[in-house]
Amino acid sequence: MNAVPRNLAVLADALAQAGPDSRGALWQLAEPGRELDANLVRLPPGAEVGEHQEDTLDVLLVVLAGSGVLVTGETALPLAPTTVTWLPRTSRRSVAAGPEGLAYLTVHRRRPGLTIASAPPGARVREAEGGEAPCALDRVCPACGRLAEGRAPKFCAECGERLGGR
Repeated sequence: MNAVPRNLAVLADALAQAGPDSRGALWQLAEPGRELDANLVRLPPGAEVGEHQEDTLDVLLVVLAGSGVLVTGETALPLAPTTVTWLPRTSRRSVAAGPEGLAYLTVHRRRPGLTIASAPPGARVREAEGGEAPCALDRVCPACGRLAEGRAPKFCAECGERLGGR
């Protein structure tokens, strides 16, 4: 089936419906099967998004209403309606709204899904609280309940039972 372009939202309407003290995402792209994410964000006057860093994705920030400043290290970039700012991945930045608040659209590639992978050799792995993760269930021996060691054990070291259909 061919994808069909369509209007998803009128962002001016979403902004008009928001109260003067509304903060956060007023609208989000939520179409199934999409390759992009987009958010309409509103900050009330004087509000800030603290310094942070996106390590995976480049982000495009488009100012729709209000004003503010984007701080990157020692540089302060003014934000005003129709300003388009590129936020390259690994850049550190914070955003502060001006006296009339700030509304902007962020657009970026859809964040990759969470994956489970082994830590690189020699990496220090922090112990998690709350016990083993659910993904370890295939390493629990059905006969004696012992948790098998190693990446892909086939047999229980305690009783010899075959593990998880391996």
